[in-house]
Amino acid sequence: MNLTHPVQDTSPLTARELSSLWAHLQTPIALTEMVILLGCLGLAWLIVRLWRGRQGDVRSIWLGHHVIDGALFPVLSLVLALMAYRLFQGHLPMMLFQVALPVLMSLAVIRVTVKVLRVVFPESQKMRVLERTVSWLAWLATVLWVTGILPIMLTEMESVTWKVGGSVVNLRNLVEGVINAVLVLILALSLSSALEAQLLKGATDNLSLRKMAVNAMRSILLLVGLMLALSTAGIDLTALSVFGGAIGVGLGFGLQKLAANYVSGFVILAERSLRIGDLVKVDNFEGTITDINTRYTVLRAAGGREAIVPNETLMTQRVENASLSDRQVSVSTLVQVAYGTDVRALFPELLSAISEVPRVMADPAPSVQLSNFAADGLELTITFWVKDPELGLGGPRSNVNLAVLDTLNRLGIDIPFPQRVLHHAAAPSVRSHEVSSAAP
Repeated sequence: MNLTHPVQDTSPLTARELSSLWAHLQTPIALTEMVILLGCLGLAWLIVRLWRGRQGDVRSIWLGHHVIDGALFPVLSLVLALMAYRLFQGHLPMMLFQVALPVLMSLAVIRVTVKVLRVVFPESQKMRVLERTVSWLAWLATVLWVTGILPIMLTEMESVTWKVGGSVVNLRNLVEGVINAVLVLILALSLSSALEAQLLKGATDNLSLRKMAVNAMRSILLLVGLMLALSTAGIDLTALSVFGGAIGVGLGFGLQKLAANYVSGFVILAERSLRIGDLVKVDNFEGTITDINTRYTVLRAAGGREAIVPNETLMTQRVENASLSDRQVSVSTLVQVAYGTDVRALFPELLSAISEVPRVMADPAPSVQLSNFAADGLELTITFWVKDPELGLGGPRSNVNLAVLDTLNRLGIDIPFPQRVLHHAAAPSVRSHEVSSAAP
């Protein structure tokens, strides 16, 4: 990225040129330039409006919530303004465009950066600070460029140099490399977000596989973007081979757990042994898988609690997956009835009542079994199936218990409770002579 001439054949305005610009704005020909600039903005608005109309009610990085709040409007306005500048440069002074073009460029950079960061990191508070920092730096660079201070600063930065390996890098190269790296990473994140939205659109059973593809593409795009940014900054990439060897040693020792988590994440997504939406139990924590990242997996319990489980744990420990082959889950409950109850006649009544409970599956059908001769009554085990365990199992169990209770009350069958019989021993009789001797 060359910060000296962002627009060819344009140059920063000195104090004398600023005075000339003010005088030029008061001439009738400035009105023509204003009309051309407004025409570029209007044409950009019309194109975005028509494009948004074809896409329907969408909220993307480029289109935004409305017409002008997306990233496409300032970028398209900048392109049209550049075209108009080249077209009318030999016929009009175009002094107004020397100010408008840097402003539009800053607006485009700010809008693209802010939109991409809000999509990729929607809940991060640090990204809000980074957004404001980018905005202030972009507008400050615009002011410095228009006033002619920025080229002077860049020239002075070239005199500050140091040696990295076999190449000489100056302060200007470093600043340009940082800016290039930020812009390339923003574009890589934007492209990966667009590809993620397309790959995950309408995904059902192959959601985990598509998620793996998204993570792999994002990593590759960020790596390639970083290499391109370093190359454009003038840094010899062969000098990074030493750092590559150091990273390999670090992975072999200190970062082996981190590397194992990343590898395990790709293995889980490739094997599809765990998928987003599965109900699993890991280390006495039961919940639904809501996200599988390259390093960890997120489990959400029915009560709202979330657990972040390293992917290596899912590969090395036993994991109970209640929905690996299907999402049907068996639920059981117990009830006791008094001895002497005709359980053979009771079973059809209970099954009929349980079958009418919401979320209880008809196939497999519920069942009632005489499981135990308890101390206080006959113990019955009631088993039924649900197909949506992610909604919780407490609700269906409670509804089945209420249906069983209503059935027993309707039939007049008692639910026994523990009873204990106490035998009171009679007091020993007092001897007559002891009574006589005790008398006065």
